[in-house]
Amino acid sequence: MSNQLTIGELAARSGLAPSALRYYEELGLIHAERTAGGRRLFARQALRRVAFVRAAQTVGLSLDEAREAMADLPVDRSPSAGEWRPVATAWQQRIDEQIADLERLRDHLTGCIGCGCLSLGKCALYNPGDVQGAEGPGARKLPRRARAAD
Repeated sequence: MSNQLTIGELAARSGLAPSALRYYEELGLIHAERTAGGRRLFARQALRRVAFVRAAQTVGLSLDEAREAMADLPVDRSPSAGEWRPVATAWQQRIDEQIADLERLRDHLTGCIGCGCLSLGKCALYNPGDVQGAEGPGARKLPRRARAAD
């Protein structure tokens, strides 16, 4: 069994399209060696890195955040429990925030559906405490967690 995978093999094993893998490589999420003919060859560890990125996205991290999280993890082997712990702790915090957001959504959903307020100044879901109004008149971005829910 070879320790290297072609992009087609990595795509088949990871469930991602080759174009997505090329994009991951462009972002520095995975790394490939090139043959003399320019063919990409990925170390088997790339499978774990792709799985890590997919898990990060499931938790709600962007690809940039996944890259930052992977920066402290080894490229040539699976991370140890000690190396993984800080990442897992950060993800647990992210999940706790998402749970709190979902609980807030659940608690305000009935009122939201029928409220008809049409006002971000009153909306307890997307603008609690009218935080956007404090930034002045005009359109404002929704809080990050509210945007991630869209």
